[in-house]
Amino acid sequence: MAHIPIITLTTDFGLNDHFVGAMKGVILEIAPEAQIVDISHAVQAFDILDGALTISQAYSYFPSGTVHMVVVDPGVGTARRPLILTGDRHLFVAPDNGVLSLIYDRQERLSVRHVTAEHYFLPQRSNTFHGRDIFSPVAAYLAKGLAPDRFGEEIADYVRFAAPRPKPVDERTLRGVVLKVDRFGNLITNITPADAPQLFGATPPAFQIAIGTKAPATRICTSYAEGAPAKCLEYWAAWDFWKWRRTGDQRFSCWGRVRAAK
Repeated sequence: MAHIPIITLTTDFGLNDHFVGAMKGVILEIAPEAQIVDISHAVQAFDILDGALTISQAYSYFPSGTVHMVVVDPGVGTARRPLILTGDRHLFVAPDNGVLSLIYDRQERLSVRHVTAEHYFLPQRSNTFHGRDIFSPVAAYLAKGLAPDRFGEEIADYVRFAAPRPKPVDERTLRGVVLKVDRFGNLITNITPADAPQLFGATPPAFQIAIGTKAPATRICTSYAEGAPAKCLEYWAAWDFWKWRRTGDQRFSCWGRVRAAK
């Protein structure tokens, strides 16, 4: 069976406008055999951390050789650089603004290149739509099999940020932040099981997990159904971080403004 190239798209463009469709058109003009997969176009607008979280939770489930295009680009039209990241199994095309930070952390071997070979871009380029005019054609040519070294020189000074880490308050208290509220109302924290392994033993000690003035969670569940109605629970699933929710809540709005809550 012939190899079918795969290109994924992760953006903050939404689906109400022509942006996503235009990018797919550019890709298919160059690589008509490509299979395009939408990871998400609902990243919060201009939110680089949200984009980094989104791609970090999805990319590893795709076949080797997949090209992941990530466009969350508040600096479009400025001197920020377009990049190609070659990782252990995948390729990434993105702006140099830190949106690939959580990918960098997970690669044993990586190469990052500044894309300077403008003959691979569209001839007419907008200052505000590099997703269509630069990133899409570059991703398409990579999917066709062009080597990353055709696009520019390797660099080491790419932008990256460290994901927020939980901080110990004292020997019995850990303080974390809410990274994201998903569409089911789950609060995605930056606390992982590795940060509190004692809570995952056969006989975990008593604990409380509180966000703001909400009633604290006092046990870890493995599914929504384990929690009593209108009670708070915490569990580890789907994301690489702990999730916290109040059973019965149907919308994240019931939590108010919780992003980065301590």
